[in-house]
Amino acid sequence: MARRRQSSSESNTGLIIGTILFGLCSIGLVGAFFWFQAEANSKPKLDKVTMCPETGPKAITAVLLDVTDPISDVTALDLRNQFQDIVKSVPEGGLIEVYALTDEQGELGQTFSGCNPGDGSSEDDITGNKRLARERWEKGFQKPLDEIAGEIGNGTGGKQSPIMAGIQNINLNIFGSPKYRDIPKEMVVASDLIEHTSAFSMYADGADFQKFQKSPARDQFRTALNGTEIRLLEFQRPGLKFDSMQIAEFWTAWIRGNDGEMKRFTRLEGMN
Repeated sequence: MARRRQSSSESNTGLIIGTILFGLCSIGLVGAFFWFQAEANSKPKLDKVTMCPETGPKAITAVLLDVTDPISDVTALDLRNQFQDIVKSVPEGGLIEVYALTDEQGELGQTFSGCNPGDGSSEDDITGNKRLARERWEKGFQKPLDEIAGEIGNGTGGKQSPIMAGIQNINLNIFGSPKYRDIPKEMVVASDLIEHTSAFSMYADGADFQKFQKSPARDQFRTALNGTEIRLLEFQRPGLKFDSMQIAEFWTAWIRGNDGEMKRFTRLEGMN
């Protein structure tokens, strides 16, 4: 049988179809390229030192640990558990700063400052690298904070306990910074919450907010918390003239008097 000669019109049709298919493939490749680019650019670039987004953290949590007096093993264990829960609650891109209260008024020891870079669970399998993200999170974020948790309870006795001055310091130097002013802020204070300075001492006047209002401490430690959420973790001390309920009421009045928001008051287990 003689082979049918392909007509020129059939050749042109095949060429057109091939051209269309090639064009569609090209469009698909270009679209895929721009999709990958968009995915890559949607991830915020992180500062290599702080691990925070270069545009700034999404939120900030400051933890003030009162190490001016030692605490019992039971309280230390409860505090470690609470601290680890606080760390877990820091969102990806959120900043956490940890400070140690000293018996020097207004002087704090910073033990950690960094953002949660993400543990890799949110990384895309194609555009991301889960393993590298996990290693970065463990080395720069989780491990140093676990080490801080392990040191909780190793406090030494101090001459005074300037808790208000510590809160004021963090509020002015960190929360009051223009770059953090418009993001959610939370402060966690882990302490026996017994304010003891020359300006006002609960050992002398009890947890009496009216007496505090008449003391020099009212104006000396006044600070504009402006809606900052405050969470208090109390170490229980025996033999005091006042109880945890009175301490909670005192600090709630002080926080609200400085325009802050009392988020939660937790009495930790154990006696110290």
